[in-house]
Amino acid sequence: MSNRRIVIYDTTLRDGAQGPAVSFSAADKVRIARALDGLGFDYVEGGFPGSNPKDEELFASLRQRPLKRAKLAAFGATRRANGRCEDDANLLALTQSAAPVWTLVGKSDPWQVTTVLQTTPNENLAMVEESVAYGVGLGRELIFDAEHFFDGFARDSEYALEVCLAAARAGATWVVLCDTNGGSLPAEIRRGVEAVRGALSDLDRPVRVGIHTHNDCELAVANSLEGVQAGADMVQGTINGYGERCGNANLVSVVANLVLKLGVEALPGASIARFTELSRTVAEIANLALPLQQPFVGHGAFAHKGGQHVAAVLRHKDSYQHIDPALVGNEARVLVSELSGRGNVLAKAREFGLELDRDDPQTRWLVQHLKELEHRGYSYEAADASFEMLVRRLQPGYKAPWTVADFTTNVRKNGDSVNAEATVQVEVAGTVYHTAAAGNGPVNALDAALRKALSPRFPGLRGVTLHDYKVRILDGDAGTAATTRVLIESGKGLKRWTTVGCSSNIIEASLLALVDSLEYAQQA
Repeated sequence: MSNRRIVIYDTTLRDGAQGPAVSFSAADKVRIARALDGLGFDYVEGGFPGSNPKDEELFASLRQRPLKRAKLAAFGATRRANGRCEDDANLLALTQSAAPVWTLVGKSDPWQVTTVLQTTPNENLAMVEESVAYGVGLGRELIFDAEHFFDGFARDSEYALEVCLAAARAGATWVVLCDTNGGSLPAEIRRGVEAVRGALSDLDRPVRVGIHTHNDCELAVANSLEGVQAGADMVQGTINGYGERCGNANLVSVVANLVLKLGVEALPGASIARFTELSRTVAEIANLALPLQQPFVGHGAFAHKGGQHVAAVLRHKDSYQHIDPALVGNEARVLVSELSGRGNVLAKAREFGLELDRDDPQTRWLVQHLKELEHRGYSYEAADASFEMLVRRLQPGYKAPWTVADFTTNVRKNGDSVNAEATVQVEVAGTVYHTAAAGNGPVNALDAALRKALSPRFPGLRGVTLHDYKVRILDGDAGTAATTRVLIESGKGLKRWTTVGCSSNIIEASLLALVDSLEYAQQA
C-alpha cells in the first residue's frame, strides 16, 4: 500500500457542526477552512448553501479569497422527487455558491427511498442520475455520497450498486459509500467497498471510491481504515470526530494511522506533526474541551502514571508508547499522584527543566509531602501547573513574586440581582497594594481584584484568561463543612494549564488555585 495516496475530505464545517454543543460562526468556519487548507487537506466541505446565512457568508468570503490548495465543496441533495433540476431550490443554491465541487447526497437503500423519500426506486435512480448530470453540465466536479449505502447493500445489494452506477454514469468522479447510521462492522465495510469497486471497474472511465463512516458503534476510525484497505481512495471525516449523534470518523486518528501505521501517503508529514495544534485549535473554536484521552493528540495520550511504567519510561522512552509523540506534535507526560514514586517526581521535574537528585533527602521528602497533600485532598494528576509551582518553590533561592496578605469577599442580594465584591491586600517587594473589584460571584470578584493589583506590575499576566472552574466535594458526609477541591484551567493564547486548591472553605480553595495559576503564568 506504500505507493498509494489517499485523498482527505474534511466535513467539519457541515457534518461536524451537526454535533451536540457545536456551533460555528461564519468567521469560525473561515478560520477552520484556512487552517485545513494550510495543512494540505484535499477537500474542505463548506456547508449546505441556502440552508442558513452562516454558510452563505462562508461561501461569499471564500469566493473573494479562495483557498490556496484545498478544493471547496458545497453539499446538497439530489433533486426532489418528480421535479426538475432547473427548478430545484437546493441545486440553485449550489450553483449560486460558486463552489467548484458539488457533493450530492442520494439514497442507496430501497427502504429509505420508499419510507423516507416516499417515492419509487426508479424515480430515486432518476433523481441521482439527473442531478449529477446537471452539476457536471455546469462544469462542477461531482462527488456522490451514497447515503445509507451499507444498510442498503445488506438489504438489496443489486439496488445499492445500481444507485452508485447511476451516479458514476452521469459523470461523478467519486462515489462515496456512507455508513450513515454508524452500525456497520469492518467486515461489512470491506464487502461493500469491494463490490462497488468491482461494479465501477466495468465503466469506460475511472470512477474512484470513497468512505464516510459514523461512530455509533465506536468503529468509525476502524471502518475508515478497513475501507481504505479494501480499495477506497478517499476518506471523509471531521476533526476530533465531531458530528451528529456519536460523531464522524476522526480524521486526526484516521490520517495518523494511515501514514504512521500503514505507510500510506495522505497529508504531508509536516502537517501531521501539527495535528495536536490543529485538534486543539478546532476544539477551542468549537468551545469544547478536548478529551484528555483523545488518541494521538490528547493531553493524556502519552501520559504515564503508574510508578512501574514511569521507571520503564525513564530507562527507554518507547517502553510504553506506540509512536514518538512528536510525530503528531504531542509530548509525553508523567502524572503525579498518590501512586507516584521518586521516578515519577524526577521525571515530572525534568519536564519543567529541573534536575533533582534521586537520593537527595529533599527528593524523598517531596515524594512523602506529595502523598500527604493528596491525602488531604489535593490532586496533582490533573494540575500540572500547581505541581510545577510546588517543585519550584522548593528550589534554593526561589522567591515568590507576591504574597496575598489578606482578602475578603462579600455577596449581597439587592432585589432581583446578586452582587459580589472582593478586596485583596497583595505584598510585592515589601509594598502592600490594596484593591477591590466586583464580579458575578465571589471567585470572579476575587480573580478580578488580584489581576487589578498585579497586572500593572507583572505584564506577563495580561491576556491570561480563565477557561474552566471545577469544584468537587471530597467528603460529602461532612455536609457544608466538607473539604472542597477546586481545579482551575487557565490559558493564554493556545497554551493551557490547570491548578488546584484544597480547603474546607471554597473561597480559600479557589484563591489557592488562582494564586498558583497567576504565579505559573508569570514564570512561564
